[in-house]
Amino acid sequence: MGCCSGRCTLIFLCTIQLLVALERQVFDFLGYQWAPILANFFHIIIVILGLFGTIQYRPRYIVVYTVWMALWVAWNVFIICYYLDVGDLTKDSDLLTFNISAHHSWWREHGPGCVRREMTQPGVGTVDSQSYISVMGCLMEYQYIEVLHSGTQILIALLGFVYACYVVSAITEEEDSFDFVGGFDPFPLYHVNEKPSHLLLKPMYLST
Repeated sequence: MGCCSGRCTLIFLCTIQLLVALERQVFDFLGYQWAPILANFFHIIIVILGLFGTIQYRPRYIVVYTVWMALWVAWNVFIICYYLDVGDLTKDSDLLTFNISAHHSWWREHGPGCVRREMTQPGVGTVDSQSYISVMGCLMEYQYIEVLHSGTQILIALLGFVYACYVVSAITEEEDSFDFVGGFDPFPLYHVNEKPSHLLLKPMYLST
């Protein structure tokens, strides 16, 4: 009963992780954040693997999922430090785009309440040529939105890690107990091994 409830909870957590990861992947694609895009891609694959392992009673797949959850927590801690300018990290760098572009988080210009102010570039006669000046009126700064996303990922990943460890231990105990009672033996317990008899039947002679 405990294993069933643990499996159901882990399946629910994996489903939530897939939805949250897909949502994050969409906005990372919009912001051309290549490092998070790759991390999200591997995360989605591992979560699907863990979900399959949970449904099909494959503890090895769940172990892989468990190890990835620890790495995923570390990655999201790095993202939080990046957007909060911890140490030598700075959110204005091009680290997440592998220094191949100057794009930043999509939420930087499209956050809730944000208003973009643009003006025509000086010295350019075309009407369509505009340059980005500033973003004002944001209800929440984009770095805090990214931190909130990473914090949510960490919380779900920690819960998934705990329940995955529980499900692996429960499945392992069930397999050990099943093997103990002869579930994997080629012969049932009630089978009696017949041993060759060493007793030789000798003819009996009646003495008169």
